[in-house]
Amino acid sequence: MSDILPPCPECASTYTYQVDALLNCPQCGHEWQPGTVDEAPEVRDSVGNVLRDGDTVTVIKDLKVKGSSAVVKVGTKVRGIRLVDGDHDIDCKIPGIGQMGLKSQFVKKVAD
Repeated sequence: MSDILPPCPECASTYTYQVDALLNCPQCGHEWQPGTVDEAPEVRDSVGNVLRDGDTVTVIKDLKVKGSSAVVKVGTKVRGIRLVDGDHDIDCKIPGIGQMGLKSQFVKKVAD
């Protein structure tokens, strides 16, 4: 097999395989046609740095947590972010708060 198949666009798994005209991912079950994967738009932080899955960011503004009296304070470091589609384009786990979505305009990328 001299063909090298591209990784899954959903979960980035390298264990893709081809069935007829479709490529399949055994880990997440995603099916797609080769060459038709649309590249996701770039997500940028408050100062224009491009964000990627797994980056570490800090919060640049106090953020009230909806439905709670908790507040995410300025300078809170959030590790291992995951980019998603939608209004809140960052999915993450904030220490002391838990799982929540953030808008990229309220974070700044930091070097690990």
